[in-house]
Amino acid sequence: MIGALMLDIAGTTLTLEDIELLKAPQVGGMILFSRNIESPEQVRTLTDHMRLIRPDILIAVDQEGGRVQRLKTGFTLLPAMGRFGEVYQQNPEAALDLAEKCGWLMATEVLAVGIDFSFAPVLDINAISDVIGDRGFALTQADIIPLAHAFIQGMHRAGMATTGKHFPGHGNVKADSHVAAAIDNRSYDEIYQNDMQPFIQLQSKLDALMPAHVIYEQVDSKPAGFSEFWVQHILRKELKFDGVLFSDDLTMQAACVAGGADARIQAALQAGCDMGLVCNDRTAARLALSAIQDFPLPDQQRLERMRGKIPDILPKSGLELGTEWQQIKQEIEAFKANSCH
Repeated sequence: MIGALMLDIAGTTLTLEDIELLKAPQVGGMILFSRNIESPEQVRTLTDHMRLIRPDILIAVDQEGGRVQRLKTGFTLLPAMGRFGEVYQQNPEAALDLAEKCGWLMATEVLAVGIDFSFAPVLDINAISDVIGDRGFALTQADIIPLAHAFIQGMHRAGMATTGKHFPGHGNVKADSHVAAAIDNRSYDEIYQNDMQPFIQLQSKLDALMPAHVIYEQVDSKPAGFSEFWVQHILRKELKFDGVLFSDDLTMQAACVAGGADARIQAALQAGCDMGLVCNDRTAARLALSAIQDFPLPDQQRLERMRGKIPDILPKSGLELGTEWQQIKQEIEAFKANSCH
């Protein structure tokens, strides 16, 4: 059974404390960070060990490309998604082809080392946000939608579920919600017409969504991930989205409005999120876990859709994953080299 909490570990192998936490029924996921990564072989050993302890665990990572990719040594260094948006202005067909191949390449390498999914793609508009920037595909929804769709097709072709983030849009908020309260004072109609469109147009292709830790103050006083209005009323009822809802990291500064880690995880789950992330703070993780011991387990069928098509073993040569992988890797690396700013 899959629990409602996604946690992390400090090192490159499991400690006895990590193993104890992995066994807790309400722990349903593990997310890896750069500190957990030494090589493809080491990552596969680590994920195999996690599954030996807890066969039903879901393992995730942030492998978007550009400045947000945790798997580096031994993996393909991917371009930021904004590079595809730049090419799209001159040559839409080439940009869509590259975006699809990049989605496939990222997913193929992540799956090979035993990780079920990367939290991708970012569907935010690259407007004024300090934290989004070129993590977003483009400056307009009209460009984002086809590019993200191509990237999603690549991920799905490799056997990986997709997570659109950060609903209903973080791109028009200047503040970085990791370190500050993020407030968007636009009307619901303006957000709907602009930022929400990539999520709406692509929702049939998305397996999961991650709401933003942003307060859309004209709409609700709570950040989207703690808001029954955004989660229940808009996502589930109005848009009829039936995928998984992951909270963004509940240790981020913008999540502090809900109180301590115990109150935050309860607020996220009560608003309607399926799984809450508590990262980089073991004390907070234990507090969150104890706060939801008596909560019902989340929707198992829904979460099961996030399970990746992981190959049985990693080749002895590491990430040598066949002819198509080799060709696409070279193409994406050449593109990245040519598009560096």
